[in-house]
Amino acid sequence: MRLRSIEEFFQQGIDLFNEGRFFESHEAWEQAWLRSGGMEKLFYQGLIQAAAAILHAQRGNLEGAKSLWAKAIDKLGPLPDGYGGIALDELRRALAKFFDPLPGADRTDKLPTIKRLA
Repeated sequence: MRLRSIEEFFQQGIDLFNEGRFFESHEAWEQAWLRSGGMEKLFYQGLIQAAAAILHAQRGNLEGAKSLWAKAIDKLGPLPDGYGGIALDELRRALAKFFDPLPGADRTDKLPTIKRLA
């Protein structure tokens, strides 16, 4: 059995996130998080928390969503654009738009996505 790399888990998480499969993206990124360290570990944790926050918002748990969003932005906020090879500034803006004001039950047209940098 071949072991998957951090990059493979990271990309799988991006693909799942962009498909709106936030629980599954969280699970993929958790595998990357478990294998990483330093700033990279905080980066993955921020992505995990952002995905979980969206999931909570979609399920109507607005307090849980707000709490996780605050934790996610604490980790993602200080990182430079391009960190991890993604358009991080664009993601932060899309997440802020999604969470401010916190969405109601259905905002599927406003779901953030992650873009890879070339």
